[in-house]
Amino acid sequence: MSFDAIILGGSYAGLSAGLQLARARRKVLIIDKGLRRNRFAETSHGFLTQDGNTPSAIAAEGRAQLMEYPTVQWLQDEATSAEPLKDGFKIALRQGADVTGRRLVLATGVTDVLPELDGLAERWGKSVFHCPYCHGYELEEGAIGVLATSAISMHHALMLPDWGPTTFFLNGAFEPDADQLLQLARRNVTVERGTIDRLEGERANVVMKDGRVLPMSGLFTATRTEVAAPFAEQLGCAFDDGPLGRSIRTDAMKATTVHGVFACGDAARSAGSVALAVGDGAMAGAATHRSLMFD
Repeated sequence: MSFDAIILGGSYAGLSAGLQLARARRKVLIIDKGLRRNRFAETSHGFLTQDGNTPSAIAAEGRAQLMEYPTVQWLQDEATSAEPLKDGFKIALRQGADVTGRRLVLATGVTDVLPELDGLAERWGKSVFHCPYCHGYELEEGAIGVLATSAISMHHALMLPDWGPTTFFLNGAFEPDADQLLQLARRNVTVERGTIDRLEGERANVVMKDGRVLPMSGLFTATRTEVAAPFAEQLGCAFDDGPLGRSIRTDAMKATTVHGVFACGDAARSAGSVALAVGDGAMAGAATHRSLMFD
């Protein structure tokens, strides 16, 4: 079965891309295996009209609206490979038969590789976060910790005082220079050089190796991200290396370096949120339609 466009990934970016193509009456297939990046979070914030809603509810409503368009098909399956053809692309599926499409949109998202710290993984998305705009307000100006992973953590440490009194846990991962220490002091950030043993408690109490317990309303840290599927590499798309990991290189219209392949969402940008993913997907969908018309 052949389509005008195949979208790999049915989360916020993929849904948004599909909506633009559906409204252009193009035949679209979305392939999704059902693992959203923010599935660990209880609520989503910062997306106009959906602030405070659950991530699953936002995705479900988006899918329901998209599936009202008769030219859209949804396939709950896992794509295993992407192969270029003379006039498009072939996608192999884990459970079903191969499908082909004239254009391909990569909206597969990323996987967060969390810092190795006892008690962190089970609190991810609940009291340990990466995005202050998404979760900082709900901490009600309580004590906030920043767990250093590298020099990029300075960005978190300088941001978070707008949401609450901030402690920067260096934990042996990073040492600020004199200028950085001055910046931290100007933002009233407390610098903690001791080693963390674990996180415990209902929120994110930080237990130090020396026995001290520092209660925190929430903890922020920068994860390392990995593009969640191999399709961009299989097709020969270029990547950009960022401080948190690689992302698929795209131009302003979300086109990759391979003709006919577009990418959007967290896999194609160095920062992510629901609102940014939806905007990214809208651009990718419109650009995909434009390429179908004029290329």
